[in-house]
Order: sequence, then C-alpha cells, then structure tokens
Amino acid sequence: MMRRGAGMGMTVCRTWAFSDGDGPNALQRSPGLFDERVFRAVVTRKNSMTGVRFFDELAIFAWELMNEPRGESGSSAPLLQSWITEMAAYIKSLDQRHLVTIGVEGFYGLQTQEKNAVNPGDWASSLGTDFLNNSAIHNIDFASVHAYPDSCGWIHIRDGDDILKKPVLFTEVVSSSQQNQQGSYQRDIFLKMVYDKIYESSKKRQAGAGALIWQLLVDDMQGYVDQFSFVAWNHLSTYKLIIEQSCRLRRTFVKEETNRKYRHNDPCPSIGS
Repeated sequence: MMRRGAGMGMTVCRTWAFSDGDGPNALQRSPGLFDERVFRAVVTRKNSMTGVRFFDELAIFAWELMNEPRGESGSSAPLLQSWITEMAAYIKSLDQRHLVTIGVEGFYGLQTQEKNAVNPGDWASSLGTDFLNNSAIHNIDFASVHAYPDSCGWIHIRDGDDILKKPVLFTEVVSSSQQNQQGSYQRDIFLKMVYDKIYESSKKRQAGAGALIWQLLVDDMQGYVDQFSFVAWNHLSTYKLIIEQSCRLRRTFVKEETNRKYRHNDPCPSIGS
C-alpha cells in the first residue's frame, strides 16, 4: 500500500499502533488501564529497517494520541482535556523531534455552543470533546478533523487560521462509492470538495494542511473492508483525483523542494526533477 500510495504522489499515511487484551505486550490491559512500559516502547522502539530509534526517525511525521477519543458525557470534558494535556506532554518528554496531534473528529462541545450547528448531530456535543479547547493545548502541534459527508470541516480551517493559529489536517476523509442519478460517484464529489478547500487554503499558506483518505486498500485485503474502503486504481476517476491533488499541492511548495529527488515512478515527474 505504501508503494502504491507513493505512486499516487502521497507522502503521508496514517496507521495505528495499539493492542488490547491481557497478553504480555498489550497496551490497554483493561478499559482505561494502560501499560506505560508498552506505551514507552512504541515511542522509543528501534526501526528494524534503519536501526534508528523512532524518536529520531525522519520517516515518522507525527504521533496521534488516540483514534477518536470520546467521553461518556459532556461532563467528562475536563477529564478528557486533562488526559490530552498529560499525554501530549509525556510524548514530548520522550520525543522532542516529532509533531503531536490528538486524533479527535472535530466535534464542537458544550463549551462552544455557538458552533454546534456544524456538528453532524446533537449527539456530537455530548461526548466530552471540543475541537477548539482540545486542539488549543500547548503541546498539540496541529489539529485533526475526520470529515464525513454529514459534517463540515471548512469552519475548522477558519478556526485554525483565526483562533488556534495551527495547521488543520483532515486525518480521515471518507465517503461511500454510491452513485447518484447523474452517474457520478458520491465519493468523487465529496473528495473533490475537500481537496479544493484544502488546496485553496494551502496555496495562501493558511491552515488547511492536507487530507488522508479513509481507507485505501490494495487487492486481497478483504478482511479490512468497510463501507468506505476501496482499491483506488480500480476506480479510475478517484485515482486520477488523488494524483491531481498530490501534484498541485507539491507545485504549491515546489520552491521548498528544489533539492528533493523523486523516484522514477513519480506521478509528477516535471516537479523537482
């Protein structure tokens, strides 16, 4: 998948590193009980291919604290805020080189009721998360958003510019492949809308930082399939859309990449050659 992703001009992929259960190397032994030894081992692990410790590994872009952290109710907001503050500081104590983000979905909480209208439903404000308060924590370097067709991420980009003063990365962009009456795929329509917003923002050196698709697969990975997963090269219009976004974002920052060398299968061979 990494090789095929690079062939589409992608430069960052998102993956998870966790293990739940009662085994000797489980990160979460029981709900809410984590093994600090295993957690530290992930951050300090030696890359078996390069021999470099993860905290010095240039191939690592950032650490994400948790996928979609949520509380049991709106009243759990202080507890979640405290957890994010503590864990982000702990990561920074182990690794001063890499960026840290949370992994939140981008919901606005009860603390910012004036923005609740952009949540995907009233339920989203009752989970103890709040995009602004969570992302404003000092050791959080960039904000994360998970963009579904029933949510709006554009206000998050504006918040990154006007309030947080931090980049905003769409760490999940998802849509089904359902066709509409005109024969266009919903996924392409939604993905192009997200891509255009991010491109316009990044072109102005504003907060829009990029988008990671949930989820790209290669052939024979049926065990990982969900309603949003797909093999990109089996959907030519989506495949071309991804490459187009990769290339135009790179062109935006081509001056910063004059010394970079690209592989022979680079989809944008005229850039940085």
